[in-house]
Amino acid sequence: MDDNKLAELLFPQIKKRAEDYEAMYPARNLPEGAKVTRLGPSPTGFIHLGNLYGAFVDERLAHQSDGIFYLRIEDTDDKRYVEGAVEIIINSLKFFGIHFDEGASLEGDLGDYGDYTQSKRGEIYQSFAKKLVAEGKAYPCFLTEEEIAEIRAGQEAAKANPGIYGEYAKSRELSYEEILENLNAGKPYVLRLKSDGNPNQSDETVRKIRVNDAIRGILEMPENFQDVVILKATGIPTYHFAHVVDDHLMRTTHVIRGAEWLPSLPIHVELFEKLGWEPPIYCHTAQLMKLDEEGNKRKLSKRKDPELSLDYYRNQGYHPAAVREYLLTILNSNFEEWRMENPDAPIDDFTFTTEKMSNSGALFDLNKLNDISKDVLLRIPAAELYAFLKEWAEEFKPEIMHIFDDRAYLEKILDLGRNDKKPRKDFIYAQQMIAFISYFFDDLFQVEDEMPQEVPSEDVPAILNAYLAGYDHSDDQSQWFDKIRNIATELGYAAKPKDFKKHPEDYKGHVGHVSTVIRIALMGRAQSPDVWEIQQILGEERTKARISRYQ
Repeated sequence: MDDNKLAELLFPQIKKRAEDYEAMYPARNLPEGAKVTRLGPSPTGFIHLGNLYGAFVDERLAHQSDGIFYLRIEDTDDKRYVEGAVEIIINSLKFFGIHFDEGASLEGDLGDYGDYTQSKRGEIYQSFAKKLVAEGKAYPCFLTEEEIAEIRAGQEAAKANPGIYGEYAKSRELSYEEILENLNAGKPYVLRLKSDGNPNQSDETVRKIRVNDAIRGILEMPENFQDVVILKATGIPTYHFAHVVDDHLMRTTHVIRGAEWLPSLPIHVELFEKLGWEPPIYCHTAQLMKLDEEGNKRKLSKRKDPELSLDYYRNQGYHPAAVREYLLTILNSNFEEWRMENPDAPIDDFTFTTEKMSNSGALFDLNKLNDISKDVLLRIPAAELYAFLKEWAEEFKPEIMHIFDDRAYLEKILDLGRNDKKPRKDFIYAQQMIAFISYFFDDLFQVEDEMPQEVPSEDVPAILNAYLAGYDHSDDQSQWFDKIRNIATELGYAAKPKDFKKHPEDYKGHVGHVSTVIRIALMGRAQSPDVWEIQQILGEERTKARISRYQ
């Protein structure tokens, strides 16, 4: 068959050749060793932790090497497209500090290697599909859905590998005349790769491909023998074909993607070979796992685990710096050691490498994220925390915007106990922070805890009356606590907890129980930062009003 003639028959409208596109998208002028990486999410309306996990690897590899990190929207699956999803993707990644050098943006494409949305690159894919047909490496397949279902049933009965290959690829050897006849009859077709793999080899003789994965090392896998679809009946490319063409023309050097793509690797290797291109370096990341209630590892699930969605972290108000820091602990095994040695260093000073990435399941632990978040927030000045909280509240909790009216007051609250010799680590994420500091605001104040059991109910007003009678806002911490100790002893409580522990029969309780009464009246809680410091922030008037109101 004259393959050139067939290519013209199938693609008469395509005039540009592969050489034209090579000239349009030349090799990038970058420093030696610079990496070009991309993030290629599908606009399905759901952006998840795995996207951020991969994006962080992309961003670090590119920016540490003075390279390029770009965003490509992979929307060839029009059935899954969700309106507004691209905006969600861009805004979510921006929130977590992921910045692209080029690619799709809300203002339009940035960079010289676009269009960066696959649905707008149809002519490019068809041009390279035409090239494959002209070289005898692809063919039109007229199998109907019913025929494919019949083939699949026969393969299941014969326990053969599913798919279209060998004897099942019934359109592979059609003559030009037969193809023309099918086209004239209006039969729809897909374009399939004419694979060189031999489906009939035994396990001992099957040819293998060898790929040096930057995370997993040398991978050896059976070569592809499937005649996979590269263009659908609509002329839209499959993911397999589109990403190969785009990664080459956009001069991608490293492709970071999940381990679920490993089975497709032989297909992609063959496509690169058939098109005459050097494949990028593949980096197949470990799947994000979590421990279930029985202590077994399982994959994070969209249905079962709300923490898989990036919306979860935004709604809760996790600081992006905390999420980034946590991701590095599960991405590079030496990061925690580096952080201990460099407690105050910017995260970007850490040298990220694919060699230190796990190739087994990466364990995601929300409790560990919370612990890391406490440390990260402790390093962020109160002024920055104020700005972060305010921005979060504007979007997710507008009913509390009044707490930001007195900036100096709120910054004092946010700094409470954070500069002590043993600094307090009370803050985890915005939702929790607001709940934690709510007692500083009268309209948010709630009594959450009951008075200590050791304090009889009739002693509560006695303690609070005595406290108010002797209250002097100018007392230092020592003078303040001496007064509480005096109240305690006068009412029959031990001046020291150890005295009560030794002789509980001699006392109602101890000074700690008395101070807890004051704490609950003032904050509504049995546990809180230092009461004296809280009073200094609340001010004399609010402190006295709060105590009086409880009685």
